[in-house]
Amino acid sequence: MIYILLAVAFSVAVSVLLKLARRANIDIVQAVATNYVVASLMAWWLLGATPQAAVDAPATWPPLIALGILLPAIFVVLAHSVRTAGIVRTDVAQRLSLFVSLFAAFVFLGDTITLHKALGIAIALAAVCCVLWRKGAAEKGGWWAPLLVFAGFGAIDICFKLVAQAGASFASGLLASFLIALVPCWIAAFVRAGTGKASIAGRNLAFGVLLGAFNFANILFYVKGHRALPDSPSLVFASMNVGVVALGTLAGAVGFRERLSPMNWLGIGLAVAAIAVMA
Repeated sequence: MIYILLAVAFSVAVSVLLKLARRANIDIVQAVATNYVVASLMAWWLLGATPQAAVDAPATWPPLIALGILLPAIFVVLAHSVRTAGIVRTDVAQRLSLFVSLFAAFVFLGDTITLHKALGIAIALAAVCCVLWRKGAAEKGGWWAPLLVFAGFGAIDICFKLVAQAGASFASGLLASFLIALVPCWIAAFVRAGTGKASIAGRNLAFGVLLGAFNFANILFYVKGHRALPDSPSLVFASMNVGVVALGTLAGAVGFRERLSPMNWLGIGLAVAAIAVMA
């Protein structure tokens, strides 16, 4: 279980870094662009990945191109959500996004719906509504960023499933998507620098290196957790998602004093229940 605990810690650490980015005056576009360079190198080095298998299968190109757009876009949205809606709401929305891909599997990928899966989806939707609920006119509009996180990470999961269905290994698809994603990221970073919005700065790149290392460590230890417990995928699934919800709540509510209403706490409880039902 040490691998799962490390995956949970690095997942929440990414959210904490994004929370701190604004305070450190970090340009998030440059940081995300650097993040994908680091993640690509680590995927090649630690997983022995090459993009060839994914690129050679023609059926992978549409989902890979979609990933190349979605990955950096959702990272920027994630950063905005952490700043405006908080770590707690963002992490819960990200963890519940798996139910988006689960629903898509029934509708588009020919999966069979069961009673417990339908119940899990229903509870997850109720959880999202409760977690995103915020009282007060001053807070109106703070719900859209975590909602996009919920939908965006679900779409990313669907794309990775389509890449796998086309015959590419996880490592190959992951590296190919990182390499494609870094292209629009760096184009955006250089355009912003050229127009005077944000010059290329060492602190942004250094922050991106740290972000990329933490982001990839989360993926690496989650994969190692599945390999260490090959006969208990549901245990790995539940431990990872419940762990992130719990630690993210602790980091946001205690570490950053994020305010949560009784309705939000109900949503967190429902999120754990939805994950438990699926596991």
